[in-house]
Amino acid sequence: MNRKNLLTLTIAISAAIHSANADTILRRGNGSEPKGLDPHTSEGTSEANIKRDIFEGLTARGKDAAVIPGVAEKWDISADGKTYTFHLRDTTWSDGTPFTAHDVVYAWQRDIDPATGGKYSFLLYPVKNAKAIAEGDIKDPGQLGAKATDDHTLVVELEAATPYFLDMLTHVSTYPVPRHIIEKHGKNWTRPENIVGNGAFKMTAWQPNAHITLKKSDTYWDKNNVKLDQVIYYPTEDQNTELKRYRAGELDMTYEIPLDQIKWLRENLKDELKTGPLLGAYYYGFNLTRPPFKDNPKLREALTLAIDRDIITNKITGTGETPIYGIVPPGIAGYDNYRPAYAGLSQQERDERAKQLYAEAGYSKDKPLKVELLYNTSENHKKIAIAITAMWKKTLGVEAQLINQEWKVFLNTRQEKTSTEAFRAGWFGDYNDPNTFLELYLSKAGLNDSGYDSAKFDGLLQQASLEQNPAKRAALLKEAEQELIDSYAIAPIYSYVSKRLVKPYVKGYTPNIMDQYPSKHLSIEK
Repeated sequence: MNRKNLLTLTIAISAAIHSANADTILRRGNGSEPKGLDPHTSEGTSEANIKRDIFEGLTARGKDAAVIPGVAEKWDISADGKTYTFHLRDTTWSDGTPFTAHDVVYAWQRDIDPATGGKYSFLLYPVKNAKAIAEGDIKDPGQLGAKATDDHTLVVELEAATPYFLDMLTHVSTYPVPRHIIEKHGKNWTRPENIVGNGAFKMTAWQPNAHITLKKSDTYWDKNNVKLDQVIYYPTEDQNTELKRYRAGELDMTYEIPLDQIKWLRENLKDELKTGPLLGAYYYGFNLTRPPFKDNPKLREALTLAIDRDIITNKITGTGETPIYGIVPPGIAGYDNYRPAYAGLSQQERDERAKQLYAEAGYSKDKPLKVELLYNTSENHKKIAIAITAMWKKTLGVEAQLINQEWKVFLNTRQEKTSTEAFRAGWFGDYNDPNTFLELYLSKAGLNDSGYDSAKFDGLLQQASLEQNPAKRAALLKEAEQELIDSYAIAPIYSYVSKRLVKPYVKGYTPNIMDQYPSKHLSIEK
């Protein structure tokens, strides 16, 4: 063998050895830069993806999104469905501190404490006294119906039997958090140098607007079945930039895809393009706490009717989305979605009705509505916003100004309600039940960005929470949906589909209706 061939062989052997010894790393696109990683105070899908890797709840989701045991190995349910006894695994936090049922009690009490400012505290309302504590009627969080009877046993009492309770506990806001770390570091407890979790991975680095790096946890109870050594999340708000990074081999899976590239992707990367039904609703909200939409339902209805959903779903999104007219998307078993009367009209008939309402609301083409439409940074959201404002202009003469804000600023602006008028919104179901979409609009819900306030709506959801007959409960929920939709606090547009690119060597990825893919279920086989 000559020297050149020997050198070539030596390099090849060295590369093979390095490859065999190298860490297995999954590189995930992740949309916007996370606002935070505290399970109780942060929100958003990009945040949840990371939190599902760092933390684990009593229950979790399998590869098909079905509910499976998490840090609770098993549970018992009383005959009346009101008492759950969870038996926890013998495990530790990522710093080696023993994990106990007391950690879950602390986390839930912290979540519903008004001082925490939790965005999703309403999810725990099925638990006895949770709602009263969150709303200040009971001052002692210790009255919450969740008690640790020993280090590995948690007993939970509910206000009423709740069929979706185990499903709901997969939501990140119900995850346990480390009391000893929070009390030591305060609001800085989620920094890379401080954060401690109980999930399959632990965070080792967070470079804002660049990447978040997670490393496989050697204390996780199921570590032997975790195939990845590292997961790196890359926030990329621009979908075209994300596509370029994916094609350059810098990403193994994207967060989403640019809508204007669907045709090309289907022709050139069809085996890597993954789409599927998704329990989610895309809609616009109206700020009901200030002009021009406060006390003006006719104006809100006019703008809602003037949206041509068929054009949006056929010409702009184009990946299987379907028009919707209520907040609850199709696909939930046993639920008959509410359809307002205008859903049965042609678009021409809707436009004529919209013009009449617009005039009755005090506007005309000579005296047009001037409105701001807020959306978060995304080429996809921008395309939809441009199309809808063009529809408003053509049909009604509305003069709309598009306002684009980065994700964290966008969330704050929506929640403050001091300057927003119309705004983009979307919601993915936290569990497979209509309640997950409706409870957003409870008058005191932390995520009620429209400021919708209806005693009737609140009462219907309260009745539904206590109703044990499935058919009667579904009827109450539908009546609540009708109350919300007929108020025109929001303008439903379409039901989501999941859509992203995934490299062929990423194994374990199967589209599911919840669009959740914890990294512990994924692997790399190059």
